Amino acid sequence: MMINYASEEDFDYIVKRDKHILVSLVKRKIAEQEILILRNEQNQYIGWMRYSYFWDNTPFMNMTWIDEPYRSKGIGKGAVLYWESLMREKGFRLVMTSTLANEAAQHFYRKLGYKDAGCLLLENEPLEIILTKTI
Repeated sequence: MMINYASEEDFDYIVKRDKHILVSLVKRKIAEQEILILRNEQNQYIGWMRYSYFWDNTPFMNMTWIDEPYRSKGIGKGAVLYWESLMREKGFRLVMTSTLANEAAQHFYRKLGYKDAGCLLLENEPLEIILTKTI
């Protein structure tokens, strides 16, 4: 697997899959190097990861997407560990993410060492679990 920061050429791939961000923000996230693109050995897209900064000082993994044929093959784990190493290189010692309580991703993150740090309850939404990890 190859992981690189997204570029303008990746815009269409990202916006076709990421329904959780305004399209108008994707170009800014690309310019700020806050989206990683995952490719296989044949240089084909297999997924992406988008992050930001909680309170403007703590890396927060907003979304990780692995295309269906590549799921359950360790690619998500590899992407998260790669992102953590990037954040460590930038000098951060704590990272965050979240997942809905009705999603299996919470178990995935816990296996990677993330700990429950709290939750958020929005009206008409499942409980959002906040997870942190010291890196």
